[in-house]
Amino acid sequence: MTQNFGICLIEDDEIVGEALSDRFMLEGLRCDWFKDGSSAIAALRQQRYDAVVCDIQLPDIDGETVFATLKDMAVDLPPFIFTTAYGSIDRAVNLLKQGACDFLTKPLDVRVLLERLDKLFEHGQPAVGPGLGLGVSLSMRHIESLLPRLAARSGSILITGESGVGKEEVSRAIHRLADPESQQPFVAVNCGALTETLLEAELFGYVKGAYTGASRDKKGCFELAHGGTLFLDEIGEMSPGMQVKLLRVLQDKEIMRVGGDAPIHVDIRLICATHQDLKHLVEVGRFREDLYYRVHVVHVHVPPLRERRDDILWLARKFLAQNEATHHESCTLTSEAEWALLDYPWPGNVRELKHCLERACILHDTTQMTPQMLFGQAETQTDTAVAAAVLDNSGSLGDYLNQCERKYLENRLIANAWRIGETATSLGIGRKSLWEKMKKLEIEPPR
Repeated sequence: MTQNFGICLIEDDEIVGEALSDRFMLEGLRCDWFKDGSSAIAALRQQRYDAVVCDIQLPDIDGETVFATLKDMAVDLPPFIFTTAYGSIDRAVNLLKQGACDFLTKPLDVRVLLERLDKLFEHGQPAVGPGLGLGVSLSMRHIESLLPRLAARSGSILITGESGVGKEEVSRAIHRLADPESQQPFVAVNCGALTETLLEAELFGYVKGAYTGASRDKKGCFELAHGGTLFLDEIGEMSPGMQVKLLRVLQDKEIMRVGGDAPIHVDIRLICATHQDLKHLVEVGRFREDLYYRVHVVHVHVPPLRERRDDILWLARKFLAQNEATHHESCTLTSEAEWALLDYPWPGNVRELKHCLERACILHDTTQMTPQMLFGQAETQTDTAVAAAVLDNSGSLGDYLNQCERKYLENRLIANAWRIGETATSLGIGRKSLWEKMKKLEIEPPR
């Protein structure tokens, strides 16, 4: 463990806590030691750590409650390793199902704990500052783990994904990591929103008298982004003529203002984004192959929201918290509203989710949001899906009932963050019965 990874240690036992914190520091790890759950929660909301080692039995609240509270707050959690002298198989399984990384019993074998941590840090980079806040799903956590390496290098980055998935948010996260003190510029341009002539003037600037209305010299986005990051969104919409000019700039690292004759040196980090398949555009002759290889040095694909459902409620709570901070209006989601959000396919992805919540907050003066307020209709998406299944008489009654039950249980499990005990209680059945139903319906918890 040669890198300066950060550990959040939550342990009320003075002897165990002091021994572990000393050992972590000897191993070259940063360690913040908290003796109760409340202070640890406050720290984890403000500071980013690479792992948490948490005792179950704490003086104020138990470790399981610490974990659940942070998840409910939509905090971007690092891997949790739980420790306890009161180990039980059921509790360990429950914690792992909730998303914990590991569960160790006391007396601790420090060697085993260090091996677990070493495994976690094997392919990662030390956390710096607050979390990036891109999501809690495995796919978004994987993207976050890549970004520090990308930020440390100045090569071109291509971000792909459907419209609204958050490509610009990823680019801004890279910029924040590269410039933690916010000293460098970040300039974003939508290439699909401007004609070729306007885009050239926007990117490269112009000199006075270059064309009618050019009454003064104007810097372009390349000059404005000098020393920082230039984000070119929808680069697939760029015309062939502009592609040639962009390629020349990337090769020479110089731009020429429209109407000017003096080259201007620029030093930028270029991040491009598109919802299109650039390789296919190259094959059909709509995108230059040489430019493709210039911008495709590193490729980051952001999956659509429907493929990372774990992010839906996390993002929804994040947007509602932002609305509360801006407008001082507190609002939460009913359990039915959460199920409706989870069941909706979100063709507009994160952008559509954000606008859906903004619209509901504007139109409804309430502290609790219902499905009807969110979607503006009397029936939820689950109702629509069930109605469609009723009309489909191609299968047997048993198949139809299994389909409905599976969908219902999956929504309940996701709404409860896959906490088996809480889900079983909300359903009015025992944990064993829920496990049996999950096995029968082939419902697998996320890994």
